[in-house]
Amino acid sequence: MRILLGATALASLVIAAPALAQSRTVTDATGDFLSGYTGPKLADLDVTSFSVSYDSAAKMFTLGTTFAGGITPGTPGFYVYGVNTGKGAIRPFGGIGQGNVIFDQAIIVQKDGTGSIGGTALDSNWVAIAGNILTVKVPLSLLPSTGFSPTHYGFNLWPRTGFGGNAQISDFAPENATLAAAVPEPASWAMLMLGAGAAGGMLRYRRRRAVTPAVA
Repeated sequence: MRILLGATALASLVIAAPALAQSRTVTDATGDFLSGYTGPKLADLDVTSFSVSYDSAAKMFTLGTTFAGGITPGTPGFYVYGVNTGKGAIRPFGGIGQGNVIFDQAIIVQKDGTGSIGGTALDSNWVAIAGNILTVKVPLSLLPSTGFSPTHYGFNLWPRTGFGGNAQISDFAPENATLAAAVPEPASWAMLMLGAGAAGGMLRYRRRRAVTPAVA
């Protein structure tokens, strides 16, 4: 029982602390093409996971995506990452059940590894393709805030085969939502370590008391 109490105390400290995840990830079912999608059902247009992280020291976002199959240049499709930096003025997908996909910036990445934000090309070193994995790095300077802190920016990914309409969008990740990176401030890490140390000390003290012989 004493050990359980010590573990419970530690758990309560962790729960009370701010979110400490270095990145956020969502998974997406394989083969879940949108019902209204009219393009080819290619594996590299079927998202299976999407992650977002933010490096506050380098001021760089990293967007990681996996697909149901290897990315094949020359086949139909490209990738759009919508970013809500605060204003979230663009909400075009309510008619297809994705009304919570809100953005004010768009990052476009082609299957050949080239990409752009607005009229600015992404550095070739920022985009990497390895089989079914697409990794895109984007500096904060290309995504200036319109109200949110960088760790609260909202991201969504949708592959599409053209800009002719929503029927050319194959998938969304996350579904009808956006994903933000939650990165702790140094003070948050210090608070958690202090709390964990205190809980560990309490646990050791209770264990010593449990094994100390009674004095007559």
